[in-house]
Amino acid sequence: MLGRKRKIRIQSERMILRAPQHSDFRNWSTLRQNSEGFLTPWEPTWSKDHLTRKGYSNRVYWSTRSINAGSAVPVFLERREDGMLLGAITLDNIRRGPAQAGTMGYWVGAQFAREGYMSEAIAALTHYAFTTLDLSRIEAACLPENAPSRGVLEKSGFKYEGVAQSYLQIDGRWRNHVLYANLRSDRRGKTDVG
Repeated sequence: MLGRKRKIRIQSERMILRAPQHSDFRNWSTLRQNSEGFLTPWEPTWSKDHLTRKGYSNRVYWSTRSINAGSAVPVFLERREDGMLLGAITLDNIRRGPAQAGTMGYWVGAQFAREGYMSEAIAALTHYAFTTLDLSRIEAACLPENAPSRGVLEKSGFKYEGVAQSYLQIDGRWRNHVLYANLRSDRRGKTDVG
């Protein structure tokens, strides 16, 4: 399937989830810059070219290649009513074969936090992953002290699975993360015993 152009467009009640485009640069960089203090405690350290046009162009090229290869679904959250860019969500590291799994990561601009947009985006991308992509498992991880992120995952049907030691570098240090997963046919806690 490599080389086949794929178009991703997922609709939810208030948003369209779609691939990043070069024309989004100004809106993306403004949103990221205005949300820097809100986002950086939870993300890997931003590179020197993070907010530059070149850095952004590299993201768009990676997104296009990943979508076409079927290895990731990186999408922007665009509000339907006015086209406002709200944030992004990515299903990455898609593994086929016996795993049929992927890893979800997300961010939302500071001014749009706690308005239910991320819950809606997670629900839409999870549905897409289970139905269109035929995945069986979606994983997500966050810092233990990130209560809003943990809350949105739990509200979205993800269940706590444990702690991964030194999972990612955040702010230049290896940090433990709590792991969550959502299963297409979730039978955790259920038994066939009668």
